[in-house]
Amino acid sequence: MMKKVVLIKGDDRYKNIKEALSILKEDLKEKIKRKKKILIKPNLVSARVALSSTHVDALRAVLDFLSSLTSQKIIVAEGTAEGETFEAFENYGFLKLKEKYNIEFVDLNKDKYEEFELFDEKFSPLKFKIAKTVLESDYRISLALPKTHDSVVVTLSLKNIAVGSLKDKGLIHQGWSGINLNLARLAEIIPPHLSIIDGFWGMEGNGPVYGEKVEMKIALAGEDFLSVDAVAASLMGFSINDIGYLYLLFKKRDWEEKDITKKVEILGNVALEECKRNFKPHQNLAVQLKWKEDKEKLLSLFLKI
Repeated sequence: MMKKVVLIKGDDRYKNIKEALSILKEDLKEKIKRKKKILIKPNLVSARVALSSTHVDALRAVLDFLSSLTSQKIIVAEGTAEGETFEAFENYGFLKLKEKYNIEFVDLNKDKYEEFELFDEKFSPLKFKIAKTVLESDYRISLALPKTHDSVVVTLSLKNIAVGSLKDKGLIHQGWSGINLNLARLAEIIPPHLSIIDGFWGMEGNGPVYGEKVEMKIALAGEDFLSVDAVAASLMGFSINDIGYLYLLFKKRDWEEKDITKKVEILGNVALEECKRNFKPHQNLAVQLKWKEDKEKLLSLFLKI
């Protein structure tokens, strides 16, 4: 069955996301109605750099959509990498949303955790702690941005939820190869059930915090995070074969990059070709690609998990 990815282009961030979700409504409504613990994970990597973070209007659009399908309390959970999480919630206007919506804010950096075994830079077992709030949620929504990254080329919906859920985020950096292997493994432990990428603007250059603004005026949404992230990476001008964790996930599905147009059905109001923009990569892209030196070993390890 073809994976659905909705692509919307327009001049209003809120309307773009709302329209993208409305196209998926028939596929989502019964699933969401049955869920007891729905979690939205925005990308608030920094409490002070607004360009690097999810806009409050994007969150408002998702909350309005969910409110039409469920009366359950919605958890908005994040664990910032720079600054305090509730400082980010406050600075970006998130906390004011409690006046209208049935929501709860959770700081994943201060959450209880469960341990899982991932890998160190030599591919030996290493214990990681993942937030229980994320693990116990039965419907995870990743509300991400299209940004370049200083370690894994791009950060999109999967990486948003995977790294934000870790107690010690720095531990994920197990060399150029280890980080990609660990992200691919985390995709199997805490995958998003719904991926939304607010591409009204993105970030190129030295992301994920200090890059430069790219205006795209798009929104992407889909239930299959790998398809959503693959389409987003393509729109940014990056090859799946250069993004280690996406490459591993593609291979486990027996997909190739060329299969995106064969395996993914693009819905919405605009064609892919009309939205493509070659993002300037991070200045250290060349060393990020060193994961390819371990490509066969990584693939062998991952396929055995």
